[in-house]
Amino acid sequence: MSALIRHTATNTKAAPVLGKQEFTITVYTENQIGLLVRIAIIFSRRKINIESINSSPSEIDSISRFTLVIHETEEVVKKVARQIEKQVEVLKAYYNTNDEIVWQEMALYKVSTDEIAEKVQVERLLREYGARAVVIRKDYTVFEASGHREETDKLVEVLSEFGLIEFVRSARVAIIKGSHGFHEKLREFEAAEPGEETTENEYLNKNEEVFSM
Repeated sequence: MSALIRHTATNTKAAPVLGKQEFTITVYTENQIGLLVRIAIIFSRRKINIESINSSPSEIDSISRFTLVIHETEEVVKKVARQIEKQVEVLKAYYNTNDEIVWQEMALYKVSTDEIAEKVQVERLLREYGARAVVIRKDYTVFEASGHREETDKLVEVLSEFGLIEFVRSARVAIIKGSHGFHEKLREFEAAEPGEETTENEYLNKNEEVFSM
Protein backbone atom coordinates (compact mmCIF):
# COMPACT_ATOMS: atom_id res chain seq x y z
CA MET A 1 0.00 0.00 0.00
CA SER A 2 2.87 2.39 0.74
CA ALA A 3 4.02 2.42 -2.88
CA LEU A 4 0.51 3.40 -4.00
CA ILE A 5 0.04 6.42 -1.81
CA ARG A 6 3.51 7.87 -1.26
CA HIS A 7 3.38 11.48 -2.35
CA THR A 8 5.36 14.71 -2.17
CA ALA A 9 5.44 16.34 1.25
CA THR A 10 3.07 19.28 1.42
CA ASN A 11 1.90 22.05 3.65
CA THR A 12 -0.84 24.66 3.36
CA LYS A 13 1.15 27.90 3.08
CA ALA A 14 0.96 30.02 -0.06
CA ALA A 15 4.53 31.33 0.26
CA PRO A 16 7.66 30.09 2.07
CA VAL A 17 8.51 31.54 5.46
CA LEU A 18 12.04 32.93 5.80
CA GLY A 19 14.24 32.20 8.81
CA LYS A 20 14.08 29.49 11.42
CA GLN A 21 10.84 28.86 13.29
CA GLU A 22 8.97 26.02 14.95
CA PHE A 23 7.49 23.42 12.60
CA THR A 24 5.37 20.35 13.37
CA ILE A 25 5.92 17.35 11.08
CA THR A 26 3.10 14.80 10.92
CA VAL A 27 3.96 11.38 9.49
CA TYR A 28 1.46 8.63 8.63
CA THR A 29 3.11 5.21 8.57
CA GLU A 30 2.46 1.51 8.50
CA ASN A 31 3.18 -0.23 11.81
CA GLN A 32 6.74 -1.47 11.39
CA ILE A 33 9.54 -2.08 13.90
CA GLY A 34 12.62 0.11 13.50
CA LEU A 35 11.03 2.93 11.48
CA LEU A 36 11.32 5.48 14.28
CA VAL A 37 15.07 4.82 14.51
CA ARG A 38 15.50 5.42 10.76
CA ILE A 39 13.51 8.65 10.95
CA ALA A 40 15.65 9.85 13.87
CA ILE A 41 18.80 9.14 11.81
CA ILE A 42 17.50 11.47 9.05
CA PHE A 43 17.48 14.32 11.58
CA SER A 44 20.79 13.43 13.24
CA ARG A 45 22.63 13.35 9.90
CA ARG A 46 21.50 16.94 9.30
CA LYS A 47 22.33 17.88 12.90
CA ILE A 48 18.70 18.84 13.57
CA ASN A 49 17.47 18.56 17.14
CA ILE A 50 14.03 16.93 17.60
CA GLU A 51 12.39 19.00 20.33
CA SER A 52 9.39 16.70 20.71
CA ILE A 53 8.31 13.35 19.25
CA ASN A 54 5.07 11.46 19.75
CA SER A 55 3.81 8.16 18.35
CA SER A 56 0.13 7.27 18.44
CA PRO A 57 -2.62 5.43 16.55
CA SER A 58 -4.32 7.40 13.78
CA GLU A 59 -7.92 7.60 12.58
CA ILE A 60 -7.21 4.56 10.36
CA ASP A 61 -6.74 1.10 11.82
CA SER A 62 -3.18 -0.30 11.47
CA ILE A 63 -1.73 3.12 10.48
CA SER A 64 0.33 5.04 13.03
CA ARG A 65 0.91 8.76 13.31
CA PHE A 66 4.20 10.36 14.36
CA THR A 67 4.26 14.00 15.45
CA LEU A 68 7.68 15.67 15.53
CA VAL A 69 8.61 19.24 16.47
CA ILE A 70 11.75 20.94 15.15
CA HIS A 71 13.09 24.50 14.87
CA GLU A 72 14.36 25.08 11.33
CA THR A 73 13.87 26.98 8.07
CA GLU A 74 11.01 25.92 5.82
CA GLU A 75 13.43 24.93 3.06
CA VAL A 76 15.20 22.47 5.37
CA VAL A 77 11.92 21.13 6.77
CA LYS A 78 10.62 20.46 3.26
CA LYS A 79 13.75 18.48 2.37
CA VAL A 80 13.52 16.47 5.60
CA ALA A 81 9.85 15.65 5.01
CA ARG A 82 10.63 14.42 1.50
CA GLN A 83 13.47 12.30 2.86
CA ILE A 84 11.12 10.78 5.43
CA GLU A 85 8.65 9.87 2.67
CA LYS A 86 11.32 7.80 0.94
CA GLN A 87 11.04 5.26 3.76
CA VAL A 88 9.09 2.26 2.49
CA GLU A 89 6.62 2.23 5.40
CA VAL A 90 5.83 5.96 5.25
CA LEU A 91 2.55 6.80 3.58
CA LYS A 92 2.52 10.59 3.88
CA ALA A 93 4.42 13.40 5.63
CA TYR A 94 3.11 16.91 6.29
CA TYR A 95 4.80 19.94 7.83
CA ASN A 96 3.02 22.91 9.37
CA THR A 97 3.64 26.07 11.35
CA ASN A 98 1.96 26.55 14.73
CA ASP A 99 -0.70 28.78 13.13
CA GLU A 100 -1.83 25.88 10.95
CA ILE A 101 -2.42 23.34 13.74
CA VAL A 102 -4.28 22.87 16.99
CA TRP A 103 -1.79 21.50 19.49
CA GLN A 104 -1.40 20.71 23.17
CA GLU A 105 1.13 19.27 25.59
CA MET A 106 0.28 17.63 28.91
CA ALA A 107 2.36 18.17 32.07
CA LEU A 108 2.44 16.63 35.55
CA TYR A 109 3.52 18.52 38.67
CA LYS A 110 4.33 16.90 42.00
CA VAL A 111 4.13 19.25 45.00
CA SER A 112 4.03 18.96 48.76
CA THR A 113 0.51 18.39 50.05
CA ASP A 114 1.31 20.45 53.14
CA GLU A 115 2.19 23.44 50.95
CA ILE A 116 -1.12 23.17 49.12
CA ALA A 117 -3.10 22.84 52.34
CA GLU A 118 -1.37 25.73 54.11
CA LYS A 119 -1.25 28.28 51.29
CA VAL A 120 -4.57 29.16 49.72
CA GLN A 121 -2.83 31.14 46.96
CA VAL A 122 -1.36 27.92 45.52
CA GLU A 123 -4.82 26.46 45.07
CA ARG A 124 -5.95 29.67 43.39
CA LEU A 125 -2.98 29.60 41.01
CA LEU A 126 -3.64 25.98 40.06
CA ARG A 127 -7.24 26.84 39.17
CA GLU A 128 -6.01 29.82 37.17
CA TYR A 129 -3.86 27.53 35.02
CA GLY A 130 -6.58 24.89 34.68
CA ALA A 131 -4.65 22.28 36.66
CA ARG A 132 -6.46 19.35 38.28
CA ALA A 133 -5.39 16.90 40.95
CA VAL A 134 -4.84 13.35 39.72
CA VAL A 135 -3.23 11.90 42.89
CA ILE A 136 -3.59 13.17 46.45
CA ARG A 137 -1.49 11.62 49.22
CA LYS A 138 -0.46 12.76 52.67
CA ASP A 139 3.07 13.65 51.58
CA TYR A 140 2.50 14.86 48.02
CA THR A 141 -0.11 15.81 45.42
CA VAL A 142 0.20 15.40 41.64
CA PHE A 143 -1.49 17.92 39.37
CA GLU A 144 -2.07 17.68 35.63
CA ALA A 145 -2.31 20.63 33.24
CA SER A 146 -2.56 20.85 29.44
CA GLY A 147 -1.73 23.70 27.11
CA HIS A 148 1.03 25.24 25.04
CA ARG A 149 4.62 24.94 26.22
CA GLU A 150 4.85 28.50 27.50
CA GLU A 151 1.78 27.84 29.66
CA THR A 152 3.11 24.65 31.23
CA ASP A 153 6.53 26.29 31.70
CA LYS A 154 4.96 29.25 33.46
CA LEU A 155 3.27 26.94 35.96
CA VAL A 156 6.68 25.39 36.70
CA GLU A 157 7.97 28.85 37.63
CA VAL A 158 4.95 29.50 39.82
CA LEU A 159 5.09 26.16 41.68
CA SER A 160 8.86 26.35 42.18
CA GLU A 161 8.16 28.94 44.87
CA PHE A 162 5.97 26.44 46.72
CA GLY A 163 8.17 23.37 46.85
CA LEU A 164 7.84 21.77 43.40
CA ILE A 165 9.17 18.22 43.80
CA GLU A 166 8.92 16.83 40.25
CA PHE A 167 7.88 17.99 36.79
CA VAL A 168 7.44 16.12 33.49
CA ARG A 169 5.91 17.13 30.18
CA SER A 170 4.59 14.98 27.34
CA ALA A 171 5.40 15.29 23.66
CA ARG A 172 3.18 17.42 21.46
CA VAL A 173 -0.07 16.15 20.00
CA ALA A 174 -1.44 18.12 17.06
CA ILE A 175 -4.35 18.28 14.64
CA ILE A 176 -3.93 19.97 11.24
CA LYS A 177 -6.60 22.66 10.81
CA GLY A 178 -6.87 22.32 7.02
CA SER A 179 -6.90 18.51 6.96
CA HIS A 180 -9.98 16.46 6.08
CA GLY A 181 -8.46 13.30 7.54
CA PHE A 182 -6.27 10.63 6.01
CA HIS A 183 -9.31 8.66 4.78
CA GLU A 184 -9.89 11.32 2.12
CA LYS A 185 -6.22 11.34 1.12
CA LEU A 186 -6.35 7.58 0.59
CA ARG A 187 -9.39 7.97 -1.66
CA GLU A 188 -7.58 10.65 -3.69
CA PHE A 189 -4.60 8.38 -4.30
CA GLU A 190 -6.81 5.43 -5.21
CA ALA A 191 -8.74 7.59 -7.69
CA ALA A 192 -5.51 8.86 -9.26
CA GLU A 193 -3.91 5.40 -9.41
CA PRO A 194 -6.70 2.80 -9.60
CA GLY A 195 -5.78 -0.86 -9.46
CA GLU A 196 -5.82 -2.96 -12.60
CA GLU A 197 -9.22 -4.40 -13.50
CA THR A 198 -9.55 -8.17 -13.69
CA THR A 199 -10.13 -9.29 -17.28
CA GLU A 200 -11.71 -12.56 -18.29
CA ASN A 201 -9.47 -15.10 -20.01
CA GLU A 202 -10.33 -14.85 -23.70
CA TYR A 203 -9.54 -18.55 -24.20
CA LEU A 204 -11.81 -19.76 -21.41
CA ASN A 205 -14.18 -22.55 -22.60
CA LYS A 206 -12.36 -22.72 -25.96
CA ASN A 207 -10.23 -25.79 -25.26
CA GLU A 208 -10.99 -27.46 -28.58
CA GLU A 209 -10.02 -24.44 -30.62
CA VAL A 210 -6.82 -23.80 -28.69
CA PHE A 211 -5.50 -27.35 -28.46
CA SER A 212 -6.76 -28.80 -31.75
CA MET A 213 -4.00 -29.83 -34.21
